[in-house]
Amino acid sequence: MLTEQIIEQILDRLPALCLGVLGDLFLDRYLDIDAALTEPSIETGLDAYQVVRVRSSPGAAGTIVNNLVALGVGRVVVISLIGDDGEGFELRQELGRLKGVDSSAVFTAFDRRTPTYTKPMLMTAKNSPRELNRLDIKNRTPLKATDEVRLLSALQKLWPNLDALIVLDQVSEPDCGVVTAGVRQRLADLGAATPSKLILADSRERIGEFRNVSLKPNQTECRRATATNDLEKAVKMLADQCERPVFCTRGGDGILVVDPRNQARAAVAGYRVTGPNDSVGAGDSTSAGIACAIAAGVGLETASAFGNLVASITIRKIGKTGTASPAEIRRRWCEIVSP
Repeated sequence: MLTEQIIEQILDRLPALCLGVLGDLFLDRYLDIDAALTEPSIETGLDAYQVVRVRSSPGAAGTIVNNLVALGVGRVVVISLIGDDGEGFELRQELGRLKGVDSSAVFTAFDRRTPTYTKPMLMTAKNSPRELNRLDIKNRTPLKATDEVRLLSALQKLWPNLDALIVLDQVSEPDCGVVTAGVRQRLADLGAATPSKLILADSRERIGEFRNVSLKPNQTECRRATATNDLEKAVKMLADQCERPVFCTRGGDGILVVDPRNQARAAVAGYRVTGPNDSVGAGDSTSAGIACAIAAGVGLETASAFGNLVASITIRKIGKTGTASPAEIRRRWCEIVSP
C-alpha cells in the first residue's frame, strides 16, 4: 500500500501542485503562562497568571494551510473571510510568513470578528504544559449575502487552476461561517461538473449536507449524520449520499474508506504512536495528507495511509498544532519499517 518509493513519488510531485483551502480561518493564539510567576491580584485576590510568551498561528482552515505548506505544496490558495480587527491583522501576518500561500481571496468584513481560539498554556518546572480553559471568539450571526457572493466569485475564478480543494466547515452555527448553504451548493455544482478533481470536505455539524464531493468525517460525525451506530453502515450511507469516496477517521484505528462508485471498502490501519500525544489538529493534518496524495496521483487506500502517516507525526507535537515536513515523513517511515 504505502512504500518508500510511493512516499517519494508523492513528495516529489507536491512542489508542482496548487491546492485550494476554502473555509473558516481562525487565529490560534497560545498564551504561555509561567506558573512560578503567578501573583495575587490586588483588586480581586484571585491568581493573576503571568504570560511570558504569545504564540500565534493560522488555525482551523489555517491548520490545513500550515500542513500543506510544511509538506511542500508549491502553491496554496486560501478562500475565506475574516474581520477587520487586531486578530485579523495578526492572522494575515502569520499567513504572510508562509511560503507559497496566496491569501488574495481572504476577504475582510467590517462587521465580523476574526474567529479566534485563545489557549492559555500553564507551564511548570516538572510537567508538560497544561492547557487551561480555552477562550473562543466566533460569529453567531449569519454571513451577509454580499459576503457570500464575494466567496462564491473567488471560488469560481480560482477553481480551474486548482489541483484539489479542501473544505473546512468549522463553525457550528448554521450559515454563520464561510461554508454556507449557498457555498455547499456551488461546491456540489463544481463537483458534478468536474468529477475527476478532488474536493475533500470536513464539517463538524453538517457533513451529511454535502453532495458531489468527497468527505472526511470522524466516527462521531458519521454516526450523527446518518442516525445509526453501525459505523460501516453509516460510512456507506454517507458515500451513497455524496456519490463520492468517504474517508472516516477512527483515531488510532486508522481510516475506513468507502468508494460508492465501485462499492470498494477498505480499513486502512493507523500507525502506532507511543508516548505523550495531542490529537488537536490531527484531522486537519490527515485531510492535508489525503488531498496531497490524491493530487499526486495515488489511489484512495494509499492516500489514506499517507494521511495516517502525517497524523502520526503531528500528534506527537505537544502544546501546538503540529505539522509534518518531508524530512519528518521520511524519518517516521524509517521508524515504522525498521523499529
